[in-house]
Amino acid sequence: MAGTVRGSQLARLLGGWQGAGRAGGPEYARLAAAVRGLLTDGRLALGVRLPAERELAQALGLSRTTVTAAYRTLRESGHLTSRRGAGSWTALPSGHRVGTSGLWGPIEDDDTIDLGQAALPAPPELTAAVAAAAEDLPPYLTGAGYHPMGLAVLREAVAREYTERGLPTLPDQIMITAGVSHALDLVLRLLVAPGQRVLLEAPTYPNALTAVVASRARVIGYALGDAGWDSDLLLSTVRDARARLAYLIPDFHNPTGHLMETALRERLPAAAHAVGTDVVVDESFADLRLDGPELPPAVATFDRAARVLTIGGMSKPYWGGLRIGWVRAATSVTARLAAARVAVDMSSPVLDQLVGAHLLGARQQVVAARRAELTARRDTLVAALRAHLPEWRFVVPHGGLSLWVELDAPVSSALARAVEELGVRVAAGPRFGADGTMERFLRLPYTLPEADLVEAVRRLAQARESLDRVPVRQLRAPAIVA
Repeated sequence: MAGTVRGSQLARLLGGWQGAGRAGGPEYARLAAAVRGLLTDGRLALGVRLPAERELAQALGLSRTTVTAAYRTLRESGHLTSRRGAGSWTALPSGHRVGTSGLWGPIEDDDTIDLGQAALPAPPELTAAVAAAAEDLPPYLTGAGYHPMGLAVLREAVAREYTERGLPTLPDQIMITAGVSHALDLVLRLLVAPGQRVLLEAPTYPNALTAVVASRARVIGYALGDAGWDSDLLLSTVRDARARLAYLIPDFHNPTGHLMETALRERLPAAAHAVGTDVVVDESFADLRLDGPELPPAVATFDRAARVLTIGGMSKPYWGGLRIGWVRAATSVTARLAAARVAVDMSSPVLDQLVGAHLLGARQQVVAARRAELTARRDTLVAALRAHLPEWRFVVPHGGLSLWVELDAPVSSALARAVEELGVRVAAGPRFGADGTMERFLRLPYTLPEADLVEAVRRLAQARESLDRVPVRQLRAPAIVA
């Protein structure tokens, strides 16, 4: 069981639920759709016990009959299981699964335009890399297959890439992981004790936020502005927070697309070192510069005290199905990480690592094709938004995989629920924050074919218009308890 949500808490999560779904419809149906929407965008976990019908009715200012009917609808659709006298718990309908984005969806959902994931399909070079890796495999078959640090051939390839970027790196400074999220999880296990502070940007990558919360750390937020990081404000936040760890995405930040300037990268490690904060730099998007200025030096270039741990991987520029990530850090740190890793999963698959090494050998060809493809798709998405939703605001990023769009009203969650009924899945803004805010924002990846992007925007415009046609009941103000 994932816990219990009180009526007042669920009311806050639901926000402007009266606008959920298509215009009109019974109030109980819109309430049920709103709860399903919370499950869809990951803001309400599976196995959570919902408040009693009377309690939720009071929190929402509704009749108990309306809430009873909404719960019945959720039970019928498989999103709620109940036991008489015990309560009701959120569930996953039969025939659905949790996707790679953390959102649930039907197993057969080929007709859905999925903008919930900022990810690309595999490049054509993958097939040749798999064949070459299979030829390289026999010498490894005589051993046990456990390599906690990762295969030497892959660690050498990753170290060589860092060195070519101007950051001299030894293979022993690299530990291979099962993706970037796995890398962060291992770092949190090693460096952060329950109750210690972890500094995160707001907004930030949802799975990173989930990992920090799961480690039972205290989340300290730094709010990004329209132009990205305010240097003095970020450095003063680092000094004042005195966090054990800071997790930052300086290279085409997810979800905003911002690129941190060189001057701030230069000052950050020393400021963190002065207060005992280690800095985890996520470089997942560093290869995906589309235009604009050249990529600044890596943050670790300016590290003089082994305070910067860089994590990266092959999911974004290559393929998410190839679970290859890494940590670049001081050799003493990677050795400790490898020792901690043995208690978790021993090592990454040997064949996958060999495939990764061959793909890195084709890096120039793969990345060049990705950049050209993404540039065209980004420009198509930008043009479609300006044509169909001109009141939405955004900064066109010079790299990465998505736009961070400011809506014309705080309706992100309601819009996500409404447009899903039209066959489009999006990640609402609150998924990217720790406190349920960011209802004015929506992340829109430009990773799908151009025709799909144009159609998705057309349906988003239709869903946005439908929200204005739904009369919204004001929630009753909560009583003040002194």
